[in-house]
Amino acid sequence: MAALFFGCSSLCAAAGPEFSGVYPALAFFNDGNECGIGAVVPWQDRLWVVTYPPHAPNGSDDKLYEIDENLNVTVRPESAGGTHANRMIHRESGQLFIGPYAVDRDRNVRVIPPASMPGRLTGTARHLLHPEELVYFASMEEGFYEVDVHTLTVREIHPDANSLPDRGGTLLPGYHGKGLHSGQGVLVYANNGENSPEAMRRPDIESGCLAEWDGRGWRVVRRNQFTEVTGPGGIYGGGNPATDPLWSVGWDHRSLLLMLRDAKTAEWRAFRLPKASHSYDGAHGWNTEWPRIRDIGEADLLMTMHGMFWRFPAGFGVDVTAGIAPRSTYLKVVGDFCRWGDRIVLGCDDSARSEFMNKRRAKGEIAAPGRSHSNLRFIAPEKLDGFGPPAGWGAVWMRDRVSAGDSSDPFLFSGFARRGVHLAQECGQAARFVFEVDRLGDGQWTVLDSVEVPANGHLWRAFAPGETGAWVRIRSEQDCPAATASFHYSSHDPRDTAADPLFDGLAPADSASHTGGLLRAGEGEGTRLQFAATTMADGQPTAAGYYEMDADMRLVPVDAPGARQQLCEKVAVPAGVLEVDAASVLCLDDAGNRFRLPKGNAAFDRPGMPGGERVAREVCTERDLFNAHGTFYELPAENAGGLRRIRPVATHNRRITDYCSWRGLLVLAGIAADNPAENTHIIRSEDGQSALWVGEIDDLWKLGKPAGHGGPWKDSPVAAGAPSDPYLMNGYDRKSLELSHDAKDTVRFTMEIDITGDGWVACAVFDVAPDECFRHEFPEGFGAYWARFTADRSCKATAWLVYE
Repeated sequence: MAALFFGCSSLCAAAGPEFSGVYPALAFFNDGNECGIGAVVPWQDRLWVVTYPPHAPNGSDDKLYEIDENLNVTVRPESAGGTHANRMIHRESGQLFIGPYAVDRDRNVRVIPPASMPGRLTGTARHLLHPEELVYFASMEEGFYEVDVHTLTVREIHPDANSLPDRGGTLLPGYHGKGLHSGQGVLVYANNGENSPEAMRRPDIESGCLAEWDGRGWRVVRRNQFTEVTGPGGIYGGGNPATDPLWSVGWDHRSLLLMLRDAKTAEWRAFRLPKASHSYDGAHGWNTEWPRIRDIGEADLLMTMHGMFWRFPAGFGVDVTAGIAPRSTYLKVVGDFCRWGDRIVLGCDDSARSEFMNKRRAKGEIAAPGRSHSNLRFIAPEKLDGFGPPAGWGAVWMRDRVSAGDSSDPFLFSGFARRGVHLAQECGQAARFVFEVDRLGDGQWTVLDSVEVPANGHLWRAFAPGETGAWVRIRSEQDCPAATASFHYSSHDPRDTAADPLFDGLAPADSASHTGGLLRAGEGEGTRLQFAATTMADGQPTAAGYYEMDADMRLVPVDAPGARQQLCEKVAVPAGVLEVDAASVLCLDDAGNRFRLPKGNAAFDRPGMPGGERVAREVCTERDLFNAHGTFYELPAENAGGLRRIRPVATHNRRITDYCSWRGLLVLAGIAADNPAENTHIIRSEDGQSALWVGEIDDLWKLGKPAGHGGPWKDSPVAAGAPSDPYLMNGYDRKSLELSHDAKDTVRFTMEIDITGDGWVACAVFDVAPDECFRHEFPEGFGAYWARFTADRSCKATAWLVYE
């Protein structure tokens, strides 16, 4: 594997200033509605990169880039563009295949023209019969090709559907192809979407497929959404194709899916893992850009999936399935990654000119970046463990019909410090469920425990540290028309409420003197950052001018009549998105559903700068950052769950007026007048009147542990039997509850929780006497998406939750 890791031992200043591993001057642009980085591969002392637009099966203005160890970038003249994310190194011919390009050992580049091989190329794999001479290519719309590695002659096996009446393709169910790999006598192909109007709205419909081809015909393995397909040979293909296992990663609305093909039996086994993020959901498949499993020069491989970095054992196989473990959670969209010298390189999908379907009222009609662009991020390997703390949620059943004796798919049981599962059933009588564990990952199952769930009821089962195993599964002892088993996992969160020093200088919530304003990645070739600045001095706001910044990171005042006003109009903060009352922060989704979020610093009860502070904005392609009362949240697209699946990232309690993605950086406006000169993340304007913070979106984890207080009721009039608004529980560490009321008699409060992000179960009943302030501490590790309350009599009541 040495060829993969030869490269830069240190990154020099040739690429200009660097912030959190991002070199703004390295950013890649195109003229499409999206500019993602589809593949990054070290090859012959260089790093090779291709970018892609959203849908260009016949070429585009995207390029093949060659980068040396000093970060000098060469745009290869052979570039033909297109929407490509395939890459494979062919040992026998000594070539890297990346996109439609073949790069030899002397870095000579040949290109297969789009006319010869049309399609959005998503995978390249070794040939089943003649691997020394031929390779397979597959497109996202079911184009399959056989290519001679010497002559680059193309033989079409099946036409790309972009040229057919049904552009989604009819060869296989599903749509939006992703992974391709060969071994064990089959070619395996995955797609992760569905080409239907319903898929654009609902994330829980049947979608995608994993399929295999033996050279004669196709067989659908499983009808779910799948992405990566690979094996121990990785980017080189099968080292021992007859015996090496095959792996594929995917998901459904319940959890992540991991598939393993047994070379001895030719059968696939399914495993389930938790999701760290719901932003990747969506039955259309557009939100999930090329998760990977790759060798990064460590004992374990690195897997990316649904916002989690995972340790993936290189020897994962039928007899040894133990060892998969979370490393950290992340926010960036990572299209590909590799080890290059002493760094991990993340190829990202940062700033798109189109929001596609990711529109919502909370964002308003905000102007998009002038040009789509993305960047690379360079980090030390150990930094992969230092993003967000591992946490995840996943179900083996979600109101599924379960027969007596049926066992669920195995669900990951290791790698998290705090583990528990919600069980709920609707069979009209008490039901017993048996937990079994595979302790060593060798396929030997033993009984761990059995529990009884009340008729049409719910039970939370926490797992003790001593209850160990690689996998857990659940067996029902009776027929049940609707059973749910939803796991909630987390690890110790080492953060406290204090921010890392890299954020020193951001204006605190109660600041009376700071600068802020509105931001946009602007028009033109270089997509200069635009900033309409406002100064707050002793609580009085003043328009402070218009600024621009280029890749040299000089924030320069610009005398351009009307430019400031135009920018303010293009990126205006919509009014009325949030309502703050005595209880909490009320927000509505686009369907009018009400949700409540915790409060932070009390200063946010008062308005900040004129024009408001940004609440929601896309900061990675099809990903929104939501800012409410001093906390940043990750907000999935409406078709991936929207507000129902929101998760907190960090509680900052800062007067952040705006934020945007630019050249791979996250830019924040809202800098204190007395900001420290030694913080290099603060860019000060050349006239000394304004400043901005720059870093990377995953720096936000260091802003402060999510915390807050509030509830659905605060001395609120409550009607008997009427449920409260949902109040967020998901993503917080220590949780406690207080209940009180003004009635003259005891009031019975029923607490319901949403354990899956789309439904309610009764969790607990609390009888609260007159004049009593009832307090309840939730068990460590107890998790749910939302909570709501009902009272059995009309009164004024308070349901108050404190998160620490």
